[in-house]
Amino acid sequence: MNKNVIVYSAKGCKDCEYVKEYLKQEEIPFEVRDIMADPVYQQEVEKFGFMGIPVTAVGDKAVKGFNPMEINKLLESVK
Repeated sequence: MNKNVIVYSAKGCKDCEYVKEYLKQEEIPFEVRDIMADPVYQQEVEKFGFMGIPVTAVGDKAVKGFNPMEINKLLESVK
């Protein structure tokens, strides 16, 4: 895969941990952006049309929440 996968998350977010664990199990490299550590990351989430986390993003597409089927669709769409 030639696109970077980004997971927007925050400490204490269980669904965020599920997303990160899922991507690890699937051996998909990803970058974590903690929205509490940098307000720019929250603005990036809002640009995708979401207010909450987790958000998994690849390029200009994103999926909110822990939904393996939707995450897989997202990853397939950018291969």
